[in-house]
Amino acid sequence: MSISKTSNAQVFRLMLYTRPLHPELFNLQNRRIHNQLEYEVETWVTPNGHVIRFQAGDETLTEAVIDSGDHLPEAGLEHALACLGEKDFELECEEDFGVGYVTTVQTESLTDNLYMATLRELRDFVREANSLAYEWIDDDGTPCLSIVDTQVYRKEFHVQSYHLLGGSGIVLRTQSIFEVK
Repeated sequence: MSISKTSNAQVFRLMLYTRPLHPELFNLQNRRIHNQLEYEVETWVTPNGHVIRFQAGDETLTEAVIDSGDHLPEAGLEHALACLGEKDFELECEEDFGVGYVTTVQTESLTDNLYMATLRELRDFVREANSLAYEWIDDDGTPCLSIVDTQVYRKEFHVQSYHLLGGSGIVLRTQSIFEVK
């Protein structure tokens, strides 16, 4: 199979909100809720992205990794990153906001063979780790996969995501930590 490369990865964004976002804004394909003593997390997987809502008491952070962001509200938007190359962002806890957040975004363009090998490897990972995932076929017939894998701790919630975008041969990876102070 030959993967025709397009440049659609340039419009992907990681957006961080200090409020929840409504599920109707997204094409939800899978979801999971984690309830801990210190916090609650809701994870949504969409084609080409994910949404994580982290709530501790009255404070909420929402991470949205999506293919554009044009349809999302500006109210409560704390920070936005274009998902190109490698980028980091940190939101430190303050006296009036007791939730911390740090994230790393990495994108990589793969050859056809390497993309397909990575896809097979991550399919196995989803089965072994019981990760939240959604797989679909791109407009050009190439398989695509979005994965969200999480680790739950008493005061922290760790998230690793992988979004394999067949039309462009791009793998978008994020690693985020939400923390209650």
